[in-house]
Amino acid sequence: MFLLLMSLAVSQPVNAQELSKPDSSSVVLSDSIANDSIVTTMVDDEAFADATGEEEEAGGFHKQLKTKFIDGNVGFMSLVALALVLGLAFCIERILYLMMSEVKFRKLLDDVEARLKADDLEGAKQLCRSTRGPVSSVCYHALLHIHQPMDAIERSVTNYGGLQAANLEKGCSWIKLFIAMAPSLGFLGTVIGMVMAFDSIQTQGDISPTIVAQGMKVALITTIFGIIVALVLQLFYSYILSKIEHLTAQMEESAIRLLDLMAVWKEKH
Repeated sequence: MFLLLMSLAVSQPVNAQELSKPDSSSVVLSDSIANDSIVTTMVDDEAFADATGEEEEAGGFHKQLKTKFIDGNVGFMSLVALALVLGLAFCIERILYLMMSEVKFRKLLDDVEARLKADDLEGAKQLCRSTRGPVSSVCYHALLHIHQPMDAIERSVTNYGGLQAANLEKGCSWIKLFIAMAPSLGFLGTVIGMVMAFDSIQTQGDISPTIVAQGMKVALITTIFGIIVALVLQLFYSYILSKIEHLTAQMEESAIRLLDLMAVWKEKH
């Protein structure tokens, strides 16, 4: 009996230890779940960081531009920005004017020829007067002098064409002025930045990189912005010149063809 009781007493702690010992499969499963949650959290953090980085990069250009503008001395940078704004205003005005001056001049001349063949001189004048652009203006001016000798008509058309070409180029001198002013203002900022650097050296009594870098930074930023403004305005100016040359060629071609039509009409009358 005593031996039976001893065996029961020994077996009960052993069973309790077996019950309290965790199952190996449950431990592995718990570790797997924990690892998966850690990986998911890391992926979410990376995705959030990427999204945040993209947002910062999207608004970073404007922020950097504003920072550089302030670093380049607001006074001189404002002058460069003003040159850009005024230059672009003149460029846009000229481009709109030239685009509105373009017409289908060959169709216009065909219609004028048809009216002259039908002896409808007033109809031809009315057509040219109601059509916009320098080409129609030259044609109308030529038709007004159709009863004069051909030499006089040619001189009159040539002089009037020169006036129309001058109207096409109106405002271009201002654009050239701002193209020249922008880099000049940038170089002026460069000189001012160098003076600031030497003043800082004189005040501090030390030629440390930090002191010199501040003035050099102002000098280089103003120069960069001035050159960029000049390049932008130069592109618009080149486009405007190409449009003016195109319209001038149209006026010359229209004048030559109209003079031939007028010569034929004068022979009949």
